[in-house]
Amino acid sequence: MISFYKKKVALVTGSAGFIGYHLCRLLLEEKWHVIGLDCLSNYYDVNLKKRRESMLLEYENYRSIHKEIQTPNILHDIFEAEKPNLVVHLAAQAGVRYSIENPRSYLESNIVGTFELLEASKRFPPQHLLIASSSSVYGANTSIPYKEIDKTDNQISFYASTKKTTENIAHYYSHLFELPITIFRFFTVYGPWGRPDMAMFGFTKAILSGEKIDVFNHGNMKRDFTYIDDLVQGIRLIADKIPLLENEACYREDSKSSVAPFRVVNIGNSKPEKLENLIIALEDALKVKAIKNFVPMQPGDVYATWADISLMESLTGFKPRTNLNEGVKKFVAWYLREYGGNN
Repeated sequence: MISFYKKKVALVTGSAGFIGYHLCRLLLEEKWHVIGLDCLSNYYDVNLKKRRESMLLEYENYRSIHKEIQTPNILHDIFEAEKPNLVVHLAAQAGVRYSIENPRSYLESNIVGTFELLEASKRFPPQHLLIASSSSVYGANTSIPYKEIDKTDNQISFYASTKKTTENIAHYYSHLFELPITIFRFFTVYGPWGRPDMAMFGFTKAILSGEKIDVFNHGNMKRDFTYIDDLVQGIRLIADKIPLLENEACYREDSKSSVAPFRVVNIGNSKPEKLENLIIALEDALKVKAIKNFVPMQPGDVYATWADISLMESLTGFKPRTNLNEGVKKFVAWYLREYGGNN
């Protein structure tokens, strides 16, 4: 599909993760040779990661490597052997609340791991390097929807701070070594094969078990819920839009750097929903009423997220297709197939 790439070799870090699994499947279906790098950390159920990976290994054009990205020379050796021309960096320690308890794991995986990736890219430059960031970098911004050109100087979690740090480091490498880099910031991704530590998974499990669900900030939260298929399609589309150092058309409110082949894009649904609407959609899909426990806002959380995706749409024509009710039904159908109604 990407005919202007010299070859179709992709490296995806975090390949056994939620987003990594779905992206790898998309690339494999397009006949890319995909190298998946994942350490299978125990942050959540390793068996879920292994099930995702087992499905990827059914493809002849998939190769799996189990290593930590922050380990010196691991990425250098992979780049030297495989010479990937598309790299999508998804590996990271996730979770806002867990970053309060265990910040060192975020420092090592998110910052040191990205440093190792950029050093390998400097030595063996891919045609395009995509790096995952997060809506959490917008932090305490009160102006919504979030635009890529907004200032992002006030992160309120260690997780968000590490993601913003990787953005800054990536710009340096892009500038000094002319590496084409696109940072993509995603917004509350959900769907089949999702992470157990995320709200939709946890709510579903608790509702089916007759347990209370903690509803933070007494339900006064809004999130730009983005269905996984829409997200990976957006990543796939932006992979085609390699930023250039010069002579590139600029779009309205473009985030492209003036000194580097570097750009930041939001990928979201661009339709924030109240947390209450998520719970109602789950109740409807499960045909079970939730028992709610209203609690205060948690440290590191923000009241609302909302992606302005006009730049992404201008660059690629991207339009999310899945509304919350439809996406929740698909998630619940998957959950019931995998885990059944009894927990």
